[in-house]
Amino acid sequence: MELRVRSLRVTEQLRQEGKDYTQAMVQELEDLEQSRLDAYNLMQAQKQIAARAYNKKVKQKTFAEGDLIWRAVLPIGTKDPRFGKFSPNWEGPFIIERILGRGAFQLKDRDGEWHNLPINGQYLKRYIPSLWETAAKKL
Repeated sequence: MELRVRSLRVTEQLRQEGKDYTQAMVQELEDLEQSRLDAYNLMQAQKQIAARAYNKKVKQKTFAEGDLIWRAVLPIGTKDPRFGKFSPNWEGPFIIERILGRGAFQLKDRDGEWHNLPINGQYLKRYIPSLWETAAKKL
């Protein structure tokens, strides 16, 4: 198509001699590398903007060994046939026995029975005793 229409770029290339043409091609390759670097830097900047926007809404959960916590009923959305839609979403309380790192925790029951699989911190929430429990302790 460009050979028939004779665009400005093709016309200029035909007029150039060997050395000038080679130098123009090398310059074009250098410009291509620069445009690739610019595109990569733009992509990195956009990723940082998206991460910043996402991390504004993320609430970091921190737990310590010995904390009482609730554990989500997994898999999420399972229903106990006895209770139907009134099935509990959380079970527990459990005690955090060990912090394994990267948001993983080893749990045990109040009776001291260990759970064999670690659990991710996103499926845990802090245990807050109810008013009935605190009143019962006072009595």
